[in-house]
Amino acid sequence: MSDSKKKIGFIGLGIMGKPMCRNVKKAGYEVVVFNRSKESVRELAAEGAIAAASVAEVASQCKVIITMLPNSPEVREVCLENGIADHAKAGTMVIDMSSIDPVQTKEIGAELAKYGVEMMDAPVSGGEPGAIAGTLSVMVGGTKENFDRYYDLLMTMASSVVYVGELGSGNVAKLANQVIVAINIAAVSEAMTLAVKNGADPKLVYEAIRGGLAGSNVLDAKIGKMLEHEFQPGFRTELHIKDLTNALNAAHVTSTALPLTSQVMEIMQSLKAEGKEKEDHSAILRYYEKISNTSLNSSCFTERP
Repeated sequence: MSDSKKKIGFIGLGIMGKPMCRNVKKAGYEVVVFNRSKESVRELAAEGAIAAASVAEVASQCKVIITMLPNSPEVREVCLENGIADHAKAGTMVIDMSSIDPVQTKEIGAELAKYGVEMMDAPVSGGEPGAIAGTLSVMVGGTKENFDRYYDLLMTMASSVVYVGELGSGNVAKLANQVIVAINIAAVSEAMTLAVKNGADPKLVYEAIRGGLAGSNVLDAKIGKMLEHEFQPGFRTELHIKDLTNALNAAHVTSTALPLTSQVMEIMQSLKAEGKEKEDHSAILRYYEKISNTSLNSSCFTERP
């Protein structure tokens, strides 16, 4: 049976999972969907997806199951405690596209293997816009054979699908990505605060440095939000806290020092304590403005009273 005729199970239809599932269906796959919140299930069922009443029902119908869940505990529950392991047929493939602790990925994969179920981790970067457009970047861990087998399926949701290594490597790559992004945002915040405190227009400073070595995708993507104090989330601070928690957990297991990550985590935790965890992670700027008694807002370059 060709891939395009296969049933694909999709568990987790949140802000990312729902548009990703839509793109799988648009590519010609038959999808069987489950989500704790039934509204998304009904919405996709109205578009032609098959609604399942439980994880077990998805597992019993599909030899390929994609999961897109909040964190490690939910992936563990769905895979080992709530249906897949007990109801999937031998040879079933679980493609976990959640961003979770790679240590947990390996443990879950080892448990699934006892039931004859294979696993790949395939976390994504690109946020909701990328999920909707089908232009996500996917980082894959697992066997190269399985990567090659399911590459076309993953490309229905992505513009880039890269094999990183053995199971867990996809999540290692995602955590490395999140560490770099977090520290970069903090560096931009720190540098722009320095500029303002010394009388420079941060917008002009940005224009001056963006073409040099300090330029980056993060700088280009986040400077507008910082200048305008427009922190509607593209990626919520609370989600970045989750990712850095997983990075620090993985680091502790392997005795890896992450001093800068630890410091940025504390900055994000201070934002959470102030009720700012739903804001975009570029709100790290607020921390620097507060401790330096200034503002980057492009309409007001004067220090706070």
